[in-house]
Amino acid sequence: MTHWQKRKAVGDAHEQRVAAALTAQGWTVERCGQGTYPPAIQQALARTTSALRWFPDLIAARAGEVITIDAKDCMPSSTSGRYAVSDEAIHAGLQFIAANRPTPLYYVFGDLCVLTPVEVLHYTGHAERRHDGAYRLVSTRHAHPFDTVFGRRLPLRAAS
Repeated sequence: MTHWQKRKAVGDAHEQRVAAALTAQGWTVERCGQGTYPPAIQQALARTTSALRWFPDLIAARAGEVITIDAKDCMPSSTSGRYAVSDEAIHAGLQFIAANRPTPLYYVFGDLCVLTPVEVLHYTGHAERRHDGAYRLVSTRHAHPFDTVFGRRLPLRAAS
């Protein structure tokens, strides 16, 4: 198994965990983006800078609201207390938000805490700007608990 395949397996498991957590909150969830393509396309995208590489992993709806999720596992760092988000992912996320307003994009990390691309950029704005695949490191204390972002399950309405 290649390094990419191992990372993909970890990412897929995290996407399933996030989808299950959203479903438990009453959201209807569907996979989208790179993870839905055949392996040959996934592997080819992994070697490009195409915005398709960074398309959200999940789309969800509840009570007429639509959201997108980029599931980011293997984070936070167990030693630094920070999440690492690639500069490429942040810029693609900002482009996605601009092109798909008003649909929000959320990063859900391995501990099920949440940030948006705008928040990551804001909290790391002081960081050196590099364009060589660098990561932005944002403190876990800035993240929002899953339930405060995605809410509790909505009560069922009685039939009228």
